[in-house]
Amino acid sequence: MEQGRADGFDGFVAARWSALFHLARLLVGGDRHRAEDLLQEALVKLWFVWPRIAEEAPEAYVRRILARAAARSARRRWWGERPVEQLPDRAETGDVSAAVAERSRLEAALAQLPPKQRAAVVLRYYQDLSEKQVAQVLGCPVGTARSHASRGVARLRRILADVIEPVG
Repeated sequence: MEQGRADGFDGFVAARWSALFHLARLLVGGDRHRAEDLLQEALVKLWFVWPRIAEEAPEAYVRRILARAAARSARRRWWGERPVEQLPDRAETGDVSAAVAERSRLEAALAQLPPKQRAAVVLRYYQDLSEKQVAQVLGCPVGTARSHASRGVARLRRILADVIEPVG
């Protein structure tokens, strides 16, 4: 029984890790390390309820955990990070600078939104959830979820309009 539980859970994690990690990264405003922590926390919680959730909707359960944990973590004041004098070297890849710049710009804009607006925008437009599903994940009425998403998109438009610069 325990082996079957582990196999099903492992299969789910292997199949959905990339998408869930990207969702977590968007929810925390682009911070890769916080996203990894957030996703691991969510998967630990999923493991304990896996037998009950496995046949229903494990991804919806994880999305709900991620959204709530991201909102909760945004209220923390200190993350245990320490400033350093010099940044570590980063690996270099091919020229993907335009895509990276656009993604970074969007992540920076998302990071400026309040946590609930950010979660509503990411769930609604990146995860393509319905307004009802977003409301369920956020644990609020549909009208509130719609309002968070609408205000978040409007603020994103203002933020992104202010920093548009010609390329070339």
